[in-house]
Amino acid sequence: MPDLINEGKPFLGVCHFESNITRSKLYELVRENHVRRVFRNVFVDTRAMDNRELRAAALSLVAPRYAVVCDEWAAWLWGVDVFPPGLRHNLAPSVVVPHHMGRARLSGAECREAHIPDSDYTVFEDVVVTTPGRTTTDLLRHQRRPYALASADAMVRSGIVDVEEIFDALAPLKGYPGIRQARSLATLIDPGAASPGESWTRLRIVDAGFAIPRSQFEVIDPGGITRFLDLAYATQKVAVEYDGREFHSGHDDRRDDSDRRAMLRAAGFKFVIATYENIFGDEMTFEHEFGSLLGQLPKPRWWK
Repeated sequence: MPDLINEGKPFLGVCHFESNITRSKLYELVRENHVRRVFRNVFVDTRAMDNRELRAAALSLVAPRYAVVCDEWAAWLWGVDVFPPGLRHNLAPSVVVPHHMGRARLSGAECREAHIPDSDYTVFEDVVVTTPGRTTTDLLRHQRRPYALASADAMVRSGIVDVEEIFDALAPLKGYPGIRQARSLATLIDPGAASPGESWTRLRIVDAGFAIPRSQFEVIDPGGITRFLDLAYATQKVAVEYDGREFHSGHDDRRDDSDRRAMLRAAGFKFVIATYENIFGDEMTFEHEFGSLLGQLPKPRWWK
């Protein structure tokens, strides 16, 4: 088996253009899946294990030493995917630099100026990165409301931060942009959410004026099999299932969903199916259908 390109370490494409790998050869390696792109101009052998150490090495190639990796990319370095749809393939990591340093002019990173106290960042493998607590508060403040809650759920679910730490990190941020959103969403964090879609749906339910449902509610169906409902009200036996495109679009997926839900209906539960299309946008079909099962009218949508 051939040796790993660059010993399995991330490398700048421009450097290898100047050495033993030409531009055309590099693009050929990418097309043939021998090399994958980490950032816009950072590549690595596809056989190299994707772990925190590799990610830190890749970041060190584009982030200046005085910059702090932040936001979604800080979460990525900590091992949590919190990229909103559509931004997942923006291959320019976000960094902040102190006000007195000026913004870095790097083609491989997106920089902004901000004040980050020493307690809000740490060093991992020579890369300066916001702590999990500060990373989560930044996501709660800066991301769009449903994505922010999903990110916070994921960060807590990963075990690298807990809700108490998040409240502690929010406490000194009075007057910061987005702090009102962050504090309101922090009260709704639920590590039981197993996917971003479940977080979006839970927020849609709460913002429509309904009670907070229980996540991953356990039910034993008539066949004696333990099932888990994405979101449910136990007393009313009303549930919501989020059908994401990745796991619920194939023929076998739909058949399995149908069989599973038939057994849950036999256990007395009524369902509303949530999808990306009916959770986002102007149409309130989801809330009205859900409210009809509860005998309640929803509040108008105010985020879309």
